[in-house]
Amino acid sequence: MQSVRAAPEGGAFAPGLRGASLLDRARDLRDRLVADPAFRRWAARFPLTRPIARRRARALFDLCAGFVYSQVLAACVRLRVFDLLSEGPQTVPAIAARAELPPEAAARLLGAAAALGLVSRRSGGRYGLGPLGAAMVGNPGLAAMVEHHAILYADLRDPVALLRGDGRGGTGLARYWPYAGDRAAAGLGAAAVAGYSALMAASQPLVAEEVLGAYDLRRHRCLLDVGGGEGGFLCAAGAAAPELRLVLFDLPAVAERGAARLAAAGLGGRASAVGGDFMADPLPGGADVVSLVRVLHDHDDGGALAVLHAARRALPPDGTLLLAEPMSGTPGAEPVGEAYFGFYLLAMGRGRPRTPGEIGALLRAAGFTGVRSRPTRTPLLTSVLTARPA
Repeated sequence: MQSVRAAPEGGAFAPGLRGASLLDRARDLRDRLVADPAFRRWAARFPLTRPIARRRARALFDLCAGFVYSQVLAACVRLRVFDLLSEGPQTVPAIAARAELPPEAAARLLGAAAALGLVSRRSGGRYGLGPLGAAMVGNPGLAAMVEHHAILYADLRDPVALLRGDGRGGTGLARYWPYAGDRAAAGLGAAAVAGYSALMAASQPLVAEEVLGAYDLRRHRCLLDVGGGEGGFLCAAGAAAPELRLVLFDLPAVAERGAARLAAAGLGGRASAVGGDFMADPLPGGADVVSLVRVLHDHDDGGALAVLHAARRALPPDGTLLLAEPMSGTPGAEPVGEAYFGFYLLAMGRGRPRTPGEIGALLRAAGFTGVRSRPTRTPLLTSVLTARPA
């Protein structure tokens, strides 16, 4: 083995680690070894460390190539490749004709999609759905999110400028979510809220299924969904709890869209929609459970506390707060919180991902107690906490 560079002067560990735990010292040693080119060359040759070296090289390359992979998915969504293949395996010329692509371009796209598990190669030169592509079929919310990410990628074109706040004229996401930077959000018109309201409505069923699987609303008599958009969560809640009365609270232009959707779902007799700004206006009373679904992480701590205080004032002493959103530090989904939502919310202009512990601290500061985690089937999509007034 080639020699590895000597440890920093002062011992086997960096001076900054004096007093650190043994685990942190071991991690420091590991990191300094991996940072040494001579050690990496040795590890790539040594039989016991070669598999680890290869996995880490692949992981690093995947980080570099991630944008390309996402664009392969976007192309498949826009060209309806998954819908075409849901009819059964097809040849490249057949797919090319229906997607209006040159055969060579179709072959390139399908080869890339097969490498990513989106499609799979079949006998006779045909392609069928892959395990990941099959999950896209009949999932308009996921397809809408794939399309939506074009705005995020444009905002991340220069990540350092985004971190420094050097943007001129704001970001695309800030314009897409106009309430994020508008102090007079209640005055937003129908055109301003239409785009993001439709996106949230498309993606809400996936989240609603997770939330309702984690918490049974049939124990309650009236649900107030704060920031509930077009009423997607309330529609799902109304189906799961047939006796539950439903109240939607959102910006006036959004509440109008919600009222129409609730009526179309046949819930008009037990549902109402109230327009207002929960940062400035009191919430409707009368509910014994208040839900905040994908709301809190849109706000910085001051705004989050204001929302929670409003919910606390709207609840009776025996009421329940139901809070659902992706949370930082979720086991098995760590990159979703800190990396994805951390930068998404930065581009949007406000808010941040939080751990369950951080949310619990905000809940207690707002006058809640009995904070309890409710396990979901797919924590990557959302985690659920409940709390009651102190």
